[in-house]
Amino acid sequence: MSEAARHADLAAEALRALNHATQPGTGALTGPADLYDVLGALVLLAGRLPQVLSQLQAFLNAEQTAGRIAIIDDPHTNDPAVTVTQLSRFLDDAAGHADLMGQALERAHATAARTARTD
Repeated sequence: MSEAARHADLAAEALRALNHATQPGTGALTGPADLYDVLGALVLLAGRLPQVLSQLQAFLNAEQTAGRIAIIDDPHTNDPAVTVTQLSRFLDDAAGHADLMGQALERAHATAARTARTD
């Protein structure tokens, strides 16, 4: 596994742990300040996704240009450019959705800043 793949795996595992920690009844969230902190971290995560997706796309395009992409078990086996273009479009879509997610999280984070525990 490459260093990049290890980092992606660690990020996925961190999100899995966060999923468990935010389940009701775990006690991991103790008040609105925790919500604010978690949302702030998720804003950062969403904001960083477009960069990594763009960099993956740049890597893919460079590999395609250098002739190092082969397509396996696909209708476009003999024309890797078609599959690479498709993959590139999917990465663009994902980056756009990450931007939208980041904007929604920023609004949620700003709203959470106005919350406080009553006790």
